[in-house]
Amino acid sequence: MSSGQSAILSDRDVVKKIMDGDRHAATLLVRRTEKLVAQIVFKMLGNHPDRKDLTQDIYLKTFRYLPRFRFQCKLSTWVAQISYTTCLDHLQKYRLELITISTGDELSLGNTCSQEISGDIPDASQLLSIKERSEILEKLSTTLPPVYRTLITLFHKEELSVEEIRDITGLPVGTVKNYLFRARKVLKESLLNHYSKEDL
Repeated sequence: MSSGQSAILSDRDVVKKIMDGDRHAATLLVRRTEKLVAQIVFKMLGNHPDRKDLTQDIYLKTFRYLPRFRFQCKLSTWVAQISYTTCLDHLQKYRLELITISTGDELSLGNTCSQEISGDIPDASQLLSIKERSEILEKLSTTLPPVYRTLITLFHKEELSVEEIRDITGLPVGTVKNYLFRARKVLKESLLNHYSKEDL
């Protein structure tokens, strides 16, 4: 299978070829999803030593359950769902913190929520170069709990829709928006604090 042919294969084509024993199609599935899987595993687990083993487990599950895939979403979304669930189970097994962060007052949903999610972080971030802001935000995001880190990455880096994130995580759309809002609020405050310290 040439690279040109691989690029035009649909999800259905890829699954059919894998089911027929085509190893090239299996490799193609991994290539198409490995960046997304790596993002989820890293954001959920950080530098945990089990990361590599979990990634292997994710793909073992993917190929084992492939006959059950019913094309109700994109194949990459389905693989991401397996990735998220596998990491979540691992974190829950060790009773690690998943979503709790201290954000002060409770934040309500509504128009302000969607505006916060879609807009750029204002004020201090406007005084920084794009590269500086990206590096600082990446560093600050490591202080967020795993679920918040993952949602921020899926929405802003992978540019997935709230609906796609819902499909991956199993969280209701309203919850996804709420978590994104809370995480962005913490990042905004951290960025402002960082900039203030740099200015001293």
